[in-house]
Amino acid sequence: MKTLTADRLRELIFYDPDTGIFTWRVAPRNACRRAGDVAGANNSGHWKIGIGGGVYGAHRLAWLYMTGEMPNMQIDHKNMVGTDNRWSNLRLATKSQNLANSRARKDNFSGFKGAYYDKKSGKWRAQVRHNGKLHSLGRFPTPREANAAYLVAASKLFGEFARAG
Repeated sequence: MKTLTADRLRELIFYDPDTGIFTWRVAPRNACRRAGDVAGANNSGHWKIGIGGGVYGAHRLAWLYMTGEMPNMQIDHKNMVGTDNRWSNLRLATKSQNLANSRARKDNFSGFKGAYYDKKSGKWRAQVRHNGKLHSLGRFPTPREANAAYLVAASKLFGEFARAG
């Protein structure tokens, strides 16, 4: 498989930065699609497009299409909607920044991001992960207070990427 270039991508696919939608300029080989058809499909919450034997995230292809270079970092969807590939919704991010711009995990018992119940102390523990390191922020009587401590730390560590929950 050859490395996909911006020029090759632009020959095969049109990207509309206002809608985030990719359409085929030419019919892909060995496919039941025609020029003008939407390229790719939703795969586990992100739009994926197969080109030249490889499968790429549409958000990464949007970056290549618009900048001429494949991103060397993660691409964050500002609104957390993995299928929304409008150019205004995409930004480069480290893994920590990308994770900071996410909701509380589905298995989060407290309902508040960064707040976890500590059975030993009977209190709510606040913590934040940054660059792979877990930072303990203390223990609090309520999950809301633990979340408040998390939000202060997340704002300092992640800036515009920090999300409440």
